[in-house]
Amino acid sequence: MIQGADDSTKRSYNQRMKIHHLGIAVESLEEAIPLFERMLGRAPVARETVTEQGVCVAVFEVGESRIELLESAAPDSPIARFIAKRGPGIHHLSLTVPDLDQSLKEMEQSGIRPVDRKARAGAQNGRVAFLHPKSTAGVLIELVEEKK
Repeated sequence: MIQGADDSTKRSYNQRMKIHHLGIAVESLEEAIPLFERMLGRAPVARETVTEQGVCVAVFEVGESRIELLESAAPDSPIARFIAKRGPGIHHLSLTVPDLDQSLKEMEQSGIRPVDRKARAGAQNGRVAFLHPKSTAGVLIELVEEKK
């Protein structure tokens, strides 16, 4: 809950959030995966390409959360643009929400600017939407709907 928030600003979207994953942009999954395997002591639990977002993903489980390594699958993808501008590194923080459509509506009503006004396909057949970093303290936030 936001410190100092009164009852009129409390929203359902933040009552059950938890960290889903941390997305890390990498230039090469083939180079990054062995490093994370050594560091975490385990192999990725999944690898896939999310064509809609132009990204190849390797997923590592870390406690109740995950680390997703993100490699560009296309030269004009968001990950390719991110790496060209900032270099490899943390790309986004992902939070779970119980109802993505309702959370997007409530966040926009509270002044948080969405990148996506409707859900799109994410990794592992998830429903996701992003919030604009200009309204979230400079951090790209991805909302992931909890699987029912």
